[in-house]
Amino acid sequence: MKIIYQALAALLLTVSFFSVFGEERKEFIHKYRQIAVREMERTGIPASIKLAQGILESGCGVSELALQANNHFGIKCHNWEGASFHMDDDEANECFRKYTHPEQSWKDHSEFLTSRPRYAGLFELAATDYRGWAKGLKAAGYATNPKYAEMLIKIIEEEELFRYDHPVKKQLLADARAQKPASHVQTATPAAVKHTVKSPVDYRLREEMINGLICIKIKEEDKLDHIARYYSIKIHKLKTFNDLHGRELTPGEYLFLQKKKNKAARGYEFHRVKAGEKLLHISQQYGVRLKSLMKYNHLEATTPLQEGDRIFLRAKDKMTL
Repeated sequence: MKIIYQALAALLLTVSFFSVFGEERKEFIHKYRQIAVREMERTGIPASIKLAQGILESGCGVSELALQANNHFGIKCHNWEGASFHMDDDEANECFRKYTHPEQSWKDHSEFLTSRPRYAGLFELAATDYRGWAKGLKAAGYATNPKYAEMLIKIIEEEELFRYDHPVKKQLLADARAQKPASHVQTATPAAVKHTVKSPVDYRLREEMINGLICIKIKEEDKLDHIARYYSIKIHKLKTFNDLHGRELTPGEYLFLQKKKNKAARGYEFHRVKAGEKLLHISQQYGVRLKSLMKYNHLEATTPLQEGDRIFLRAKDKMTL
């Protein structure tokens, strides 16, 4: 009888483990499927491949590299001029790219593949050919594990990630890789952010995602009315999305093309204030509504912040402590 109980306990533990792992996968897919599809439409890399690589490389976003460096694809420094994170991998103390937000690693993963000649042959494949892409990535040396292609294919088919793949226009991909304006090409973007006006600046190529929201990092020459016309968004809506009433755009800040969320992405519980930061800066950095930050922290928008203070990015009673 004792042996039966032990066997049942082991079985329940196994079922529980796979159930939790399955839930983590589904949550990860739900969180990043939008950016995976947008990157597929921009570059031709299948959304299923990006999602499967993200799941495998980051352990559904909970690996050390994902948590410490927001790096979901194991991309090493390779002439990288940004922040870095060191950890043991194939060799001791290897250098990996570090990002401010995990969404940035998804876009950089696309740039990494599109900018290296050894992956060029992959872009001759259709965005629906996930098997060809998986085998091609392994053949091009993306990973050292001999089973890498099979592992990607298994994840894609278990989670039916191929549902997110669809044909993309070749001209769009050529324009994106050449970094030339492609405003005459219509893409399957959400209606709220579809561009319909020709412009000397192709803002679409500068899009990023923070907290699951589409945004653009503002440059000195950018004008709010130009961006509003490009995306056919009313200027007062852009101002409301970004708390711009009574203030001007600041170079270096993110301009959101959608309404900010009530809380930060999972894993971001609070922010440590840096010298000179205001609550509005933090709101724009994490894609969280200013009113929500004011509520969570019992502050006014103009309240001076002290360096080192903690600013909560979610309701305190819902935080994981």
